[in-house]
Amino acid sequence: MCNKGLITGNDNKARCFWCGDDPIYMNYHDKEWGRPVYDDTRLFEKICLEGFQSGLSWITILRKRENFREAFNGFDFTKVANYDNVYIDKLLNNDGIIRHRGKIEATINNAQRAIDLAEEKGSLSSYFWSFKPKKSTAQPESAAQIQSKTEESIALSKDLKKRGWKFIGPTTTYAFMQAMGMVNDHIKGCHVQPLINR
Repeated sequence: MCNKGLITGNDNKARCFWCGDDPIYMNYHDKEWGRPVYDDTRLFEKICLEGFQSGLSWITILRKRENFREAFNGFDFTKVANYDNVYIDKLLNNDGIIRHRGKIEATINNAQRAIDLAEEKGSLSSYFWSFKPKKSTAQPESAAQIQSKTEESIALSKDLKKRGWKFIGPTTTYAFMQAMGMVNDHIKGCHVQPLINR
């Protein structure tokens, strides 16, 4: 890793340091992270997985993502909202996901809150994207310049908590905003950075 926080892969492309040389992580970095997402199901999936990631590494979640999708009906929040105790027990016995009762119950709770939010705001997308920073910030030139939370992520976390969402702190919401393209935190010099509209 160089001082700027970039690494160069075997394909001679510069990438943000955090993806390392793991092919799954590199693919996620190149094709997903930071690219704008407006689909309600994908937004719900990501915010739930960020909650599951709490205390763990993202690569752990990424390697289990397909298992999560299968276990949680593709993160269709209208279905997840109806999970009962029998289904919770089934999830707790699924070794393909993170078997944490609190996080599983939070996901079900958040699905119920997501239905209410989509009805109120028209879509999850219109709600989440209303927290996009109003002004562009300077492109990070090093890993040290990347924040763990911002004024907007604090506001989003606070509003979601007020609405009854769980496992949704400001660091989690900022990671969600980075991943879903509400901010572009690819480090300057990363080959993906100029491909993403700010």
